[in-house]
Amino acid sequence: MTSPALRNRYLNDSINTASPGRLLVMLYDRLVLDVAQGEEALLAGDRTTASDRLQHAQEIIIELRSTLDMSVWSGAAGLAALYAYWLAELIGANVGGDAERARLVREQIEPVRDAWREAAAQPAAAG
Repeated sequence: MTSPALRNRYLNDSINTASPGRLLVMLYDRLVLDVAQGEEALLAGDRTTASDRLQHAQEIIIELRSTLDMSVWSGAAGLAALYAYWLAELIGANVGGDAERARLVREQIEPVRDAWREAAAQPAAAG
């Protein structure tokens, strides 16, 4: 059995040595996890846990949006709009206690996460 300190060190080392693409995928993985846990907590009537998870998901979306460089990629404006939509929907799900709303957001995030995962797995283009 591993100690919490050892686990935390491993996680920190994993984050500190990850490529930018891998870090993005890690953020998306956590985003999906948070929304799923928020959804499950809402279904169980646990508003405190739901709020914690959905607020953490909102923080991740805000971080993703803040690091989006609009000048590098023509699709950045569309992705920024999607982030704004997800953020608004998660706030609404949290305030309204709406698990269905959280589920719909999670189902939208998952294919985007999968696309980023696939992109991160591709070898860098030779230049």
